[in-house]
Formats: sequence, structure tokens, C-alpha cells
Amino acid sequence: MASKGTLTKARLSASMLRLIQENGYSGTGLNAVTEDAEAPRGSIYFHFPDGKEGLGVAAIELATVEFGELLAEAAASGGGATGAIRAAIEVLSGIVSTSDFRLGCPVSVVTLEMGAESERLRRVCATAFESWITPTAQLLEANGLTSTDSKALATAIVSMVEGAVIVSRALRNVQPLEAAADAVDLLLRQSGSVA
Repeated sequence: MASKGTLTKARLSASMLRLIQENGYSGTGLNAVTEDAEAPRGSIYFHFPDGKEGLGVAAIELATVEFGELLAEAAASGGGATGAIRAAIEVLSGIVSTSDFRLGCPVSVVTLEMGAESERLRRVCATAFESWITPTAQLLEANGLTSTDSKALATAIVSMVEGAVIVSRALRNVQPLEAAADAVDLLLRQSGSVA
């Protein structure tokens, strides 16, 4: 069983992640995080001595794991590359629409807000994107594409989906995510991949 401190640290990370998704990194204050996590005020600096930046890194690492699990579940569901990618996009679409278009990808938010300000946050965001590109490329390669083509196409797909999340939030409509899923289908058919 996890210790009280471990549970508090996990709650702080999860709260930071949720609040970044809703308010952005800059719009998320440490008082809001402790309140959301129902944690004592001093707990942030106890668990994250480097403050907001360290907490932001933990939140992005949590998002990386959560989205990685989503990709793994989608890949295991069958349907080849097209089915797996469409399944992942449908889950993202559900998250965006169910939240009344308040939640988006925290990794893209932190990249845009802090990528030029904090090398540490930029690196953790780059690692997150790579951790999603790599299994997508592996799925594409398993469906008949070369390693080079798989990596390029996986990078384009992750980039397209990230952009579609942002546009869906702006338009308050999941149609851009649906269009991204259709575009992935088309790209895979044109690439000669067994979808």
C-alpha cells in the first residue's frame, strides 16, 4: 500500500495535470493545485522542492503515461493501424467534448507556453511526444511500412491529432478530430500500409 506522502504527491501531480488542461500552465497557480488536490499548502515544496516547474514536469510525465496507455489499449483492440489510431482519436474526442471543450492536451499547452522559457519543461514535452510517435511508428511498421516511412508518418499523425484537439476546442466542435481520423485513413491507404 502506498504511503500517505506518495498518495499526496500523486494527487498533486494529477491536480496540476487537470488544471493545466483547463487553465494552461501560466494560468495554474500553486494555491489552486493544493486546493484541488486537498493537500496542505506546504506539501508542494515538500514533494517538489523546485516548485511549479517540478510539479509541471510531474504532470507532463503523468500525461505521457496516461496517453501511452490509451495508445496501447487502442493498438490491442485490433483493427490494425487505422483501427487503433481511430480508436485513440475517438477517446480524445470524447474527453474534449465531455469536458465542454475545456480539456485539451497538456503537453501542447506547456510546449506553447513554456517551451522557450524552460528547457526542462521543453525536454519533458519532447519526450512525451516521442513516446507517442514511437509506438505509432511501430504499429505502422507492423502494418507494412518501412521504418523511415513509419517514423515520418507517425510524426505527421501525432502532429495532426494535436492540432485537431486545439482546433476542436476553439470551434467547440469535434469535427476537426473526426476529420483527422478520416485523414489518417486516407494517408494509410495512400501509403500502401495494410490498414
